[in-house]
Amino acid sequence: MAQGQGRLNSSTKSPKGNLSDGNRKLDAFSKRQTLAQHRKSLPIASVDKRLVEEVQKHDTLIIVGETGSGKTTQLPQFLYNAGFCGDGKLIGITQPRRVAAVTVAKRVAEECGVNLGEKVGYSIRFEDMTSSSTRIKYMTDGLLLREALLDPHLSRYSVIIVDEAHERTVHTDVLLGLLKSVQDARSKSLNNLQNTKNKKTNNDIQLKENGAQGLNFLKQYQGRTPLKLIIMSASLDARIFSEYFSGARAVHIQGRQFPVDIFYTLHVENDYLDASLATIFQIHLEEGPGDILVFLTGQEEIESVERLVKERLKQLPENSKKLVAVSIFSSLPSEQQMRVFAPAPPGFRKVILATNIAETSVTISGIKYVIDPGLVKARYYDPNKGLESLVVVPISKAQALQRSGRAGREGPGKCFRLYQEDQFGKFEDSTKPEIKRCNLSNIILQLKALGVDDISGFDFIEKPTRSAIVKSLEQLFLLGALTDDCKLSNPVGRQMACLPLDPIYSKALILASEFNCLEEMLITVAMLSVESIFYSPRDKKEESRTTKKSFASPEGDHLTLVNVYRASNEFLEKRSGLSKEKREKAFRKWCKENFIDSRSLRHARDIHSQIRRNVEQMGLRVASCGDDVLQFCRCLAASFFLNAALKQPEGSYRALANGEIVSIHPSSVFFKNKPECLIFNELVETNRKYIRNTTKIDYLWLTELAPQFYAVQN
Repeated sequence: MAQGQGRLNSSTKSPKGNLSDGNRKLDAFSKRQTLAQHRKSLPIASVDKRLVEEVQKHDTLIIVGETGSGKTTQLPQFLYNAGFCGDGKLIGITQPRRVAAVTVAKRVAEECGVNLGEKVGYSIRFEDMTSSSTRIKYMTDGLLLREALLDPHLSRYSVIIVDEAHERTVHTDVLLGLLKSVQDARSKSLNNLQNTKNKKTNNDIQLKENGAQGLNFLKQYQGRTPLKLIIMSASLDARIFSEYFSGARAVHIQGRQFPVDIFYTLHVENDYLDASLATIFQIHLEEGPGDILVFLTGQEEIESVERLVKERLKQLPENSKKLVAVSIFSSLPSEQQMRVFAPAPPGFRKVILATNIAETSVTISGIKYVIDPGLVKARYYDPNKGLESLVVVPISKAQALQRSGRAGREGPGKCFRLYQEDQFGKFEDSTKPEIKRCNLSNIILQLKALGVDDISGFDFIEKPTRSAIVKSLEQLFLLGALTDDCKLSNPVGRQMACLPLDPIYSKALILASEFNCLEEMLITVAMLSVESIFYSPRDKKEESRTTKKSFASPEGDHLTLVNVYRASNEFLEKRSGLSKEKREKAFRKWCKENFIDSRSLRHARDIHSQIRRNVEQMGLRVASCGDDVLQFCRCLAASFFLNAALKQPEGSYRALANGEIVSIHPSSVFFKNKPECLIFNELVETNRKYIRNTTKIDYLWLTELAPQFYAVQN
């Protein structure tokens, strides 16, 4: 009673302050209760003790759990509570995508009631949100591979969970091979220590005689533990993982799935973006409450549809305007990714525009309707032609089922497939593993740095073709990363392996230090590492072209990107006195006026900061070529010589490395004024073979700067 009166008296002095404090505490308590209730309601909650027992019994465990079962967020917490983080060890959870690593870490930190970066953190390329107190660490699979360069036994980890293994990305497949050997090495090391310990401790007297030496040995022994490995998949076929890990135990967790009505189109849809837009508004105006999830192939499409949704909404009557569009894709800054998880304002419907990241990687509540055009953007590499292309291809049956399942997580739903029913029957059963269709140069460079010299003999879950391995080794040799006997070269190969970039970009940065243009090359690589910087709305094509010309360089697209970056720098420096919020608002406005994608540019700026730190740590000299742009263009020729193309009499180009006939992409500054010879960043195959991001070079530079390739060619 007295305590209650004490509180009442103090509140009369400053009722406002205490009321808001009380409200805040009440809100926090209410939120904790809601989170606790949600955790208890997840399918995985009923088998928590059994799962912990399975992990304790088996060094390798395969868990098959449908999306929404709670496996990604809950299992690490179960293991932490069961004592798997003793002696300061970590539980590591890998994700194929950075978006998933970030969003899941934020969610788990919230559930644990801790600040992100303390007990729960994440680490992705160009961003680290962990500390010495982090015990549950979410990361991309590629990042754990890089960690193994510094710590081959991954000794900081007691458990590693490989999530979304069914996606079969090249990093996941290689990581599984690496973890298999790490697990084996740690078990052998532990057995050896155990045998030595048994010899050393035959009796107490001997241990006493050993004194400090004996104690040191015991400490060394206590620090060694076997590695527990958990493979998690949303696909029901766990056989391939079980067989790979010598008949490892597999357990299934039931998901929650309500019935989903599937609708197909009567006719072939020639423009799936228009069809998606029409279906969004058909659902919004004719169907009951519930959010809509639309699968699109990439950032450009997503942002185009987002703009069109906003434009179409303006034409609707006031009572039909209650629709809010949000997007999610891999290069979206993490604070903006979180918008898709926030509920729509009261009375509004949310439409989520997503890449295939929303198939299994992240769970978004509130979805009742799914729109599936049946397409996905994938990288394909033809080792015979040495040609890598980014192609929009049909999804697999497994992907189609994952997509439709998203509509039935919380109640009955509907899936609108924008293709005919017989088309579904023609889809492949499952997605082709990335290792079977990608350029392996980057991953081979990583394996060489890890000490794996016999690439063909590496224990891949599914071996890539011999021709793909040979072509990638050849490319690395031409870039100077490998010696004549296929060992990692020193210093170039080791320096390239240290940079978290495509080998060509890494080589470009190393060379730029010698050409005195590293400042420009850092900007170029950062800008090339994100999706399109410029966008061109359908109704403002001419206006956007005119604006782009103000940044255009007569030398080509690479220096045009440098001009954009420097103009944004200048703009922000002039507003350095403003608050962060006002500066950000002004930056977005400037981007919009110049038809620049603010999200892509912000991401490029973050990447630039990180890789600049990397090259400075490596001791590379950061200098600018100033007005001597010839040096920069020569450096591009020396780096991208495998991507050179020569103009043909009819106006197309022939790629010199493989003889392919290609065209300049309409977004290039050279789309109309075609130079005789150029280098390009990538080849994209849509209805035609396009080369993107080009710079004009002198044809004679190629034999001078890349004789290892062009002298042989001649």
